[in-house]
Amino acid sequence: MAASPITVRLTRSHEDAYLKKWLSEPLTLRWFPMSDEREIDDAVRFYMIFAAMGACLTAEWHGIPCGMANLYISSFKKLSHQCLFSIIVGDEYRNKGVGSVLLDELEKLAKEKFQIEFLHLEVYDGNPAYRLYQRKGFVEYGKQPRFINEDGVFIDKILMQKKIV
Repeated sequence: MAASPITVRLTRSHEDAYLKKWLSEPLTLRWFPMSDEREIDDAVRFYMIFAAMGACLTAEWHGIPCGMANLYISSFKKLSHQCLFSIIVGDEYRNKGVGSVLLDELEKLAKEKFQIEFLHLEVYDGNPAYRLYQRKGFVEYGKQPRFINEDGVFIDKILMQKKIV
């Protein structure tokens, strides 16, 4: 059996340019709440704060970064058992198993390093990644109607969670 072309490791601080590139791709940006370069830059800076904590993973396809997943670790003890996360895969690497591998490794990181019991995510209505989250055991527990307003078109936010076993 051939080795998988996908490997996952902790994100390095200089990889913020990859994240910015992926967030700037129109097909990707549609599923994130940012609208312009300034907002994307803010999101990248925020992401990299968690990377410095060892809470961010980078997926590589034959050694080339192709996606990232991030745990938004809470500094509050009462919230330390749960965590919101985000995931992004570059356009050209979608539907190749990268997201699935990233999620598996993110769950391991959450449980083993941060003792997280529940992972939460926010996904916007119509996002094709919703099916991946369902396959990985995430269940919908709420919906916030009309969360995003993109030039008069409203998109609902779906809240999902999974208990890590």
